[in-house]
Amino acid sequence: MGSKATLRGLRRQEEVTGWLFVTPVALGILIFSIYPVLFSLYASLTSWDLISPPHWIGIQNYVDLFTTDRFFGVALRNSAVYSLGTVLPGLALALIFAVLLNQEISGRFVYRAIYFIPVVAPGVAVAILWTWIYEPNFGILNFLLRIVGIRGPRWLGSSQWALISIIIMAIWSGLGYDIVIFLAGLQSISKDYYEAAAIDGANALQKFRHVTLPLLSPVTFFVLVLGVINSFQAFTAPYVMTGGGPANATMMLVLYLYNQAFRFQHMGLASAVAYCLFFIVVGLTVVNFRLQRLWVFYEEAR
Repeated sequence: MGSKATLRGLRRQEEVTGWLFVTPVALGILIFSIYPVLFSLYASLTSWDLISPPHWIGIQNYVDLFTTDRFFGVALRNSAVYSLGTVLPGLALALIFAVLLNQEISGRFVYRAIYFIPVVAPGVAVAILWTWIYEPNFGILNFLLRIVGIRGPRWLGSSQWALISIIIMAIWSGLGYDIVIFLAGLQSISKDYYEAAAIDGANALQKFRHVTLPLLSPVTFFVLVLGVINSFQAFTAPYVMTGGGPANATMMLVLYLYNQAFRFQHMGLASAVAYCLFFIVVGLTVVNFRLQRLWVFYEEAR
């Protein structure tokens, strides 16, 4: 009996010790993650300006966003265009460069490092750099265009070109990360598949289409899902480069949320925008996972 009591005491002591170690982490998650999420949900159902107490208005903020708010639709459309303009072209370019950098060429490790530099560079610094590049009178881009006899547009000062300019910058800055992911996927493909294809008489293009693309599809799916999620969270580039202008041409959902919350103190409306963004991202992610069965190939499933 004494030994059993001692064993129970040791187990209880271990349990208490374990809870003591877990408690700071659990409190951190509760205070800094769960509580803000739940409170923002409550705030989205109120009218709140940070000064006066929140006033319960139900789903009126959500109704206003989709009925009377002119700029939410503009921000949603710009975010969708930005997502389409960055994810698919960026994915295709990253795959092309990854295939090239996967070849046995001299200095390939240097090239890989160079392509990854924009990824580790601060987002604000990259945005300022590209603002100088796009400067219509003294920027290097219009200078190069003038050399070949082309008059460059105002880029960030034009409502037609501003969003395209930010999309180009976003593709450039995120290309290195996708290249590294694709390179890892390419190097995980066994050479036996290519040797078997060569025995069957496949040329380089056929190997790429029938061997590389199917076996790389899980990596492509991973890059696609992350790209869609990140594209709808774009904030730094439009905030630093254009502030959402000109004429709201680069106003995106997160920037619109920021303006509503911290410029106009419409915290309830901003919280509603945050939850709309959340459901949009979740919905697109679910669609991607549902569609993956049509084109994603997993070796272990064969």
